[in-house]
Amino acid sequence: MACLAALTACGSKDDDKVKPPESVEQLYNEARAEFDKHEYKKAVKDFEEVERQHPSSPWAINAQIMSGYSSYEAEDYDTAIAAFQRFGKLYPNDDSSPYAYYMIALCYYEQISDIGRDQKITEQAMQALREVMRRFPDTDFARDAKLKLDLTTDHLAGKEMEVGRYYERHEEYIAAINRFKIVVENYQTTTHVPEALHRLVECYLKLGVKDEALRYAAVLGANFPSSMWYKDSYKLMTKEAKPVASNETSKSTNTSWWDHLIP
Repeated sequence: MACLAALTACGSKDDDKVKPPESVEQLYNEARAEFDKHEYKKAVKDFEEVERQHPSSPWAINAQIMSGYSSYEAEDYDTAIAAFQRFGKLYPNDDSSPYAYYMIALCYYEQISDIGRDQKITEQAMQALREVMRRFPDTDFARDAKLKLDLTTDHLAGKEMEVGRYYERHEEYIAAINRFKIVVENYQTTTHVPEALHRLVECYLKLGVKDEALRYAAVLGANFPSSMWYKDSYKLMTKEAKPVASNETSKSTNTSWWDHLIP
């Protein structure tokens, strides 16, 4: 009897150690509490536990989103991207789907480095931002993605300008011209176009190809007449101008300055 009593007592003690499973609401609230304390890595694990224990619960959907957002706040962008991509595949028609795709784009966007570094992340950000605009065109996410896409495009143009300037400084004018042309032809809405046109004028003059210098000067003058780059090109081109007889200049008062330059 004593042995039986001892076994019973031991059994009761062990039973006390067994905790009942937590409710999904309790698990979620614990994860949310970690998030609110900025314990983002702990929050990720706790939100994942919500999904693991209650995969069919509506709470699991919210937990997936919060897990991704917690990783984003922790600046663990790769983990965040993976979480949001997984959500997009599992719940493509969920109300939170636009947010998930937007957060993927934002994770790439936040990693855009300075223009002196490789721009692979910048290109990935552009692709992701375009995806948001394509999938959810009438949302606030799409409108914000459009603004960020413009900034990202300007960033890529800035990279091309930096490389072009490097080549120009080292008198590798053909290589520089190729870079500046990329800006003029592929990034026409960016703030770098006036400078790119001016740099083309500079490079072509250095090569002695005055026809092309004149052509790009004309484009610069027609599209950016108030730009400082236009003024700089004007100075360069007027140094190259042929003397114009007074009777020639009086033929027309409406001609542009480049009409009197060496063709």
